[in-house]
Amino acid sequence: MEHLSDELLIESYYTANELQLSPDFISLIEEEIHRRFLSHKIKCSKLG
Repeated sequence: MEHLSDELLIESYYTANELQLSPDFISLIEEEIHRRFLSHKIKCSKLG
């Protein structure tokens, strides 16, 4: 996942949730989001 841009990683997170993919897969994406300190981007987007 380290090869994905930040933007693509966030998009992948939302797509995985929309498609109700495996919770384990979504957790892997979330871990990478946290590792890159991008958590604020998904929190802000969820509110808006």
